Amino acid sequence: MVASRPAAVQEQRSAAMSVPPQPAARRTVLPQASTVGPITVAVLAGDPITGQGAAVYLDSCPHVKVLPASRQHEAEVILILVSWITDETLAWMQQVADAAQRDVRFVLVGDGIREHQLLRAISCGLVSVIPRQEADFDRILRVIAATREGSLEMPGVALGWVMNQIRGIQQDVLEPKGLTTAGLEARETDVLGLLAEGLGTAEIAERLHYSERTVKNIIHGVLTRCRLRNRAHAVAFALRNGAI
Repeated sequence: MVASRPAAVQEQRSAAMSVPPQPAARRTVLPQASTVGPITVAVLAGDPITGQGAAVYLDSCPHVKVLPASRQHEAEVILILVSWITDETLAWMQQVADAAQRDVRFVLVGDGIREHQLLRAISCGLVSVIPRQEADFDRILRVIAATREGSLEMPGVALGWVMNQIRGIQQDVLEPKGLTTAGLEARETDVLGLLAEGLGTAEIAERLHYSERTVKNIIHGVLTRCRLRNRAHAVAFALRNGAI
């Protein structure tokens, strides 16, 4: 069953997107389905026929469960199918995200996304964008599966926009305040870098000309602010975010 469109968003007038179904033998096997259950998906479409076809196909896959309109707020992934991505599409996404009152992951199929729209969509919970000409059901299934692993998929030009935005934030906002993209201060990255090398508190204090109490306070501050379990977790966090 296809989730109904929010009432505040008028129906888009562009032509319906064509997403040809693939043979059953090509259907993607979604990872971890046996341990965590099927991926729940809500389908929202600018064209009802396209949306219904997508919902029927996805619901026929053993590791996907399509939720009805009344339960779209429970879905792990919300698949949006439109011909052209417009500001109206973004308003639609915002309304769904606000109604869910939790983190929402959107997979958006459509053409014509612009830089300002991409950044706004990411703030709503967008994780992947697929151009219409690349959007067969096998591709859509792979992308839906990847969301469970925390992956994203976007056209090259869109990734370029995101990277430029990140660089701009780093240069214009974070660096003047002595912060990294992970939200760590320079002295915090110094301490975590030495922790990664295997140094203890006393050795770090001597190397950085801090007191041992200062080193402990720095580490405690990182653990508390970033909600990390211990020193090893803090080092892993810094490495994963490119801070050290």
